[in-house]
Amino acid sequence: MEKRKVAILGSTGSIGTQALDVIRQHRDLFEVELISANRSLDLLCSQALEFDAANVVICDESLYPELNERLKHSDSKVFAGIDSLCELITSPRVDIVLGAMVGFSGLRPTLAALEAGKIVALANKETLVAAGQIVTSCMRKNNAVILPVDSEHSAIFQCLLAAQGNALSRIHLTASGGPFRCWTKDRIMKAKASEALKHPNWNMGAKVTIDSATMMNKGFELIEACWLFDVEPDMVNVLVHPESVIHSMVEFEDGAVIAQLASPDMREPIGFALSFPERLSVGNKRLDFANLSGLHFEAPDTERFPNLELAKSAFRRGGNIPCALNAANEVAVKAFLEDRISFYGITDLIEHCINGVAFVANPSLDDIFATHENCMRMAQELI
Repeated sequence: MEKRKVAILGSTGSIGTQALDVIRQHRDLFEVELISANRSLDLLCSQALEFDAANVVICDESLYPELNERLKHSDSKVFAGIDSLCELITSPRVDIVLGAMVGFSGLRPTLAALEAGKIVALANKETLVAAGQIVTSCMRKNNAVILPVDSEHSAIFQCLLAAQGNALSRIHLTASGGPFRCWTKDRIMKAKASEALKHPNWNMGAKVTIDSATMMNKGFELIEACWLFDVEPDMVNVLVHPESVIHSMVEFEDGAVIAQLASPDMREPIGFALSFPERLSVGNKRLDFANLSGLHFEAPDTERFPNLELAKSAFRRGGNIPCALNAANEVAVKAFLEDRISFYGITDLIEHCINGVAFVANPSLDDIFATHENCMRMAQELI
């Protein structure tokens, strides 16, 4: 494998820091061309120095003077703002872009990378939720590549690599069930953010952890799977699998099912995307099959976790509705984390927004940005 120059969008978040750990273990195979963060100045600065990053971008432009001062004796060039980020990732020096920014903010840089014909290792599911048609069309038009980083979509991709070109008949998308899997609805109704952040299996950022607790994360992943693998939502079966050992499965016409198994460690799918088609050791725990207590599956309870069906319904309605879903969810999750709304208040707020937004059947990119802004504003006013 030739050495690859990597741009990491969102290097200070959960995915970004784990990606840098993979690179730390294989400095002979990867070179950090660019890292970026929104506001995490201290960590971004230390990452720039450790990995001798060629370019460092702070998206919050007010923090540029301090970052520039702290890196003035390094070899890193310092930039500020999303526009700089979008321009830098189109450089011919960038071989692969890891999209790990949180939420809707990842859309513009992802499109910029795809327009430049880059390989994009995509961990930002909101990009495909909000603008799946635009993103996938941009990828095809520019002969770019999207490699999935979400553990579930990486698993599906790996299963399809073993399919020898045979068409799938169904995807089994696994979900851990989150911290409230065994809670009653009455107990969930009173849940606090601190309880929702205690994910049983995965170490993730705050937003995706809350999305996992509400099962909106799985709704987003269902939408993402439809765009990535060109399937209808009825072909994606969500299964709660509390052990998080089988990351997803693909079923074929003859009833055969291929599954991808690994310990719940995001470094495995990150490493696979960065090194594809090769595989690298990434320091993750290996499965000990003799000591597995069992693998269990159950259907999701959409009465206790209605966000899964809400997401599926939004995708079926199409147009700009999934974008509205994503925007309202961003505001709702932030409000829940701040104890301003209840756990089920997240669902209520999203429903109000997707039912109140002006429907656009075939949204342009401008329509997507307008929908996002309008729904963010609507959600904040409702709160």
